[in-house]
Amino acid sequence: MMRIKTTFFKSIVSVRFTVMAFVLLLAFSAPLSPAEGGDISRLAAFSDPGRIWGSGVERVLEEAYRLFFQTRIIEGRVMNLRIPFAMNYERDTLTEEPWGFVGGGKASPAFLWERINTLLDSEDFRKYTEALSSGREKVIIFDLPSQTWTVSLDPFDIARMRAGFYQGLPHRPHVLHSGRGVDEADVYNFLFGVGLLGIDCSGFVWHVLSHVAAAGGIDLGRTLAAALGARAGQDPAWFAGTSFFNSRSPHVIPVHDEIRNLRPADILLFRSGDGGMGHAAVIQSIDFSAGVIRYLQCTDEAPWAQRGVHDSFIYFDPAFPNVSLSDPSLVWTKQRYPPFPGERASPFTNDGDRFRAFAEHGGGRVVRLRAVSQAIERINSGGVR
Repeated sequence: MMRIKTTFFKSIVSVRFTVMAFVLLLAFSAPLSPAEGGDISRLAAFSDPGRIWGSGVERVLEEAYRLFFQTRIIEGRVMNLRIPFAMNYERDTLTEEPWGFVGGGKASPAFLWERINTLLDSEDFRKYTEALSSGREKVIIFDLPSQTWTVSLDPFDIARMRAGFYQGLPHRPHVLHSGRGVDEADVYNFLFGVGLLGIDCSGFVWHVLSHVAAAGGIDLGRTLAAALGARAGQDPAWFAGTSFFNSRSPHVIPVHDEIRNLRPADILLFRSGDGGMGHAAVIQSIDFSAGVIRYLQCTDEAPWAQRGVHDSFIYFDPAFPNVSLSDPSLVWTKQRYPPFPGERASPFTNDGDRFRAFAEHGGGRVVRLRAVSQAIERINSGGVR
C-alpha cells in the first residue's frame, strides 16, 4: 500500500507541474478572451503548489524548485526544460586552455534563463535542431572548450557508437542520434555542451534555500557573507559549497540522520573518497504517514531525461521513523547513470549507495542552516512572505 500511495503522490506532482508549465506558456501567448482568461485562471489555481503543499515551507521549497524549469515550443513540440548540471573540473583534465561554465555553477536561475533563452533563439540552435531532424542517423560531437558542435555521418563512427565503443573524451562528449527530431534531452545537451550553462549541486541548494530565507524575511547572502568569506561586492553564492555546508560554522546545525529528526530544507551531504563532501541535495518534504521523503538536487549522474535539476524520493516504513538514512532497508528511487551513454559509469547504483559510501570517513550526513530555520519558523506561523 505504501508504494501505491507514494507512486500516486509522485504522479500528482508531475501532472500539476506540467499544467503549471502550460499555464506559463499560455500567459505569454496571444491576448485571451474573457472566457479563455477564466480558463487560464482556473488552470493557474490548479497548478498552484499550495493545492498540494499548503501554506508552509514545503510550498516555498516547491516554488523555488520550479524556478529552475521553463516551458518552450521547439520544433512544434511543447517542452519542459530544466537547468542543466554544471561542473567542469572533472572534464578539463585533458584541455590546455582554461574554460568553465557561465557563472561558475553558482548563478541564479533568473540569470541562467536569460542566457538560455538567448541561446535557444540563436541561429546556431536552429541549425542544430535542423541537423537532428534530417532523418539520418549521426554522431553529434560537442567540444566544450570551444563551445561548438559538429556532426559525423561516418558509418564507422556510427557503427562504433552502436556497438558500445564510445569515442568521446571528457571535454568532447559524443552522442549517437537517430536524426528523427529534437527532444528535451537534445536541448539539454546543447545548453550544456555549447552554452556551458547550468548550476552545480551546492549552487542549486544555495539558491533554493535563499528563496526560502527570503520568504521568511531573511537575506541569506547578507546573513552568511562573512561566514562564507565573501568580501564587499562579491556574490556569497560563489562561496557556498559543500565544504561550507560540512563545516563547523555556528551557522550550520548538524542533524542526527534518523528520519524522525528530518525537516524540510535540511541539506543532504554525500561523502567523497577524500573524506570531504562531493554532493549536496535539499529535502523538500517528509510524509511520515505515507513513508516518503522528497528531495531536490542537481546532478548529471541521472537517467537521460532527468539530468540537471530534478526531484528524487526515499521510501521508508512509517512504523519505524527512527531508522537512519544509512539504513539499507530504505528505498532510494534515484538511479545513477553516466552523463552521456558510453562515459564512465558511476560507482554507485543509486543515491542510497552513495549516501552510505565511504563509511570510514563518516558516510553521508544531514545539516541545516540556522538562518533558514529561523525563516521557516516565520513561514510556518504565517509570517513574512
